[in-house]
Amino acid sequence: MYTIGQVSQQFNISVSTLRYYDKEGLLPQLKRVSGIRYFSEKDLEALRVIECLKRSGLEIKTICQFMKWCELGNETLPKRKELFEKQKRVVEEEMKQLQKVYEMISYKCWYYGESVKLGSEEYVTPKIPEGLPIHIKKSYDAAHQ
Repeated sequence: MYTIGQVSQQFNISVSTLRYYDKEGLLPQLKRVSGIRYFSEKDLEALRVIECLKRSGLEIKTICQFMKWCELGNETLPKRKELFEKQKRVVEEEMKQLQKVYEMISYKCWYYGESVKLGSEEYVTPKIPEGLPIHIKKSYDAAHQ
């Protein structure tokens, strides 16, 4: 069993956020002894899922619904699976967008590195795009799709 302070440190979540999760019913199995919250391994796993869903863009009310489905048991398995499949697609799209951002940053790191090394952008810009090194051209092309 873990105290709220221990869980806060372990997950890098504020104590007030953990209290909010409890208040919203996201941690229905949470035990209290003399008003002190104690988190079990099962509660920690629930927090991992809650944080995952939150980072994937779900609102707290939707996460609450998911946690209620979990409490209802096997009859809600299809709904839970569908929710995670939807969020997987959302995250995949975000990853594609972040990859494009990464490629632009990689290209610009090369661009400004070369400009600094040569003392001016005027020596680098004529290389764009056909005269770029192959690995940089790949980043340039990916960033400009």
